[in-house]
Amino acid sequence: MKKGLLLLLAFLSVFSTVAQVAVDTTGVLGDSYNKWSIEVSVGQGKGVRPYADGYYSSNPEKFFGRLQANSFGVAGRYMISPKFGVKADLNYEEFNNQPGSGSLDFKMVQYRMGFQGVVNAIRLFNIEEAAGRFGLLLHGGLQLSRMTSKTKNIVAADQNYNITEFNGGLVVGFSPQFRITNSLAIFGDFSVLNNYRQHFNWDGSYAEDTNNLSGQMVVTSLGISYSFGNEKIHGDWAIIQDKKDKEMKELNSRIGEIETLMNDTDKDGVPDYLDVENNSIAGVAVDTKGRMIDKNTNGVPDELEKYIDNTITNNNNNNNSVITQGMIEQLINDGYVAAYFDSNRSMPTPASSDNIGFILNYLKNNPGKSVEIVGYADEIGSSAYNNKLSADRAENVKIILTKAGISPSRLNIKGNGIDNSVDKNSEYAKRLVRKVVFKITN
Repeated sequence: MKKGLLLLLAFLSVFSTVAQVAVDTTGVLGDSYNKWSIEVSVGQGKGVRPYADGYYSSNPEKFFGRLQANSFGVAGRYMISPKFGVKADLNYEEFNNQPGSGSLDFKMVQYRMGFQGVVNAIRLFNIEEAAGRFGLLLHGGLQLSRMTSKTKNIVAADQNYNITEFNGGLVVGFSPQFRITNSLAIFGDFSVLNNYRQHFNWDGSYAEDTNNLSGQMVVTSLGISYSFGNEKIHGDWAIIQDKKDKEMKELNSRIGEIETLMNDTDKDGVPDYLDVENNSIAGVAVDTKGRMIDKNTNGVPDELEKYIDNTITNNNNNNNSVITQGMIEQLINDGYVAAYFDSNRSMPTPASSDNIGFILNYLKNNPGKSVEIVGYADEIGSSAYNNKLSADRAENVKIILTKAGISPSRLNIKGNGIDNSVDKNSEYAKRLVRKVVFKITN
């Protein structure tokens, strides 16, 4: 038994080194879960058949034939994908008769290694959320063993003391798991092994011809599993996004971006991504870039100008002139006439010159009026930075109007800082709040 434990400890040390090197060099860093795991277990191994007459392993008077810890194992596992993996295992078993069982004395020592495929059954059936901290692995593959008889030649003449044979066959089993931490889990395992080359009985004698080349054993064990890697979660429990789901989410995201691009904030029939004048008056004709049509470049959209002219012509009195004037002032005060700015810029965009020209014409035609120039910024950056940026934007529009002939005394500036009325993650929405608007004062 001491030799077996030393061998298992050596395997554990070598695998730990190999696993850590693999983690550092094979790209596991880029995954969302740890693929490498090492498992250590202890339990009971029983040779089921064959036995010679007078030999058997269980005590019929004990519950489950009396439990004993005679099987020690260590395994290294690598998950190729979230559902499937492979593992290599090394085990040591020592079989003997149970005290008080009535069996003749015998002792068999076995070293065994296996190469198996592994299936994460919880993930295979898509019940990760329901399972929570519980897991279930299915495994199966090939196993090779080295059996050495330690039974003294007391009764049977064919006892094979210190004689060794090599056997091989299949192993299948299942391992329920429970996660303790993100890297550590406990598990149970039940495995059945069938040898298709076994001349020995489990008591050390040669098998009868009817049982020759056939042997079976079962192993029930408990153990711990530890995952190696730089990620935070054991691969058996990591939430893995299905590739199709990921592609669908990316597609939906792209569709959402397209829908955002096709938004028409001012309802002028021109999508926002093409619209250089996002505040055109509803019902006023615009060109292909969303600008209100102003063929005579007087700062007043042609349709609005036509409406004003018709109102004056059809209602040739002072009251109607006042109404028309009030309508224009309302359009200005409600923010339909604004200057827009690029991100982190204090000078208005070239497309904003028409709207600044509209204010210029209004002030020239109404020398008794003054205007308050109010600047805004989007949510990107600190409050102090955006307060200054919004004031600089208002100041630059004032300078433009002053150089165009408007007295500075008629122009008051105000920096209102951040306008947080739109989604700060939408680039197109943020364009609408990087602006200067105007308020008419007497």
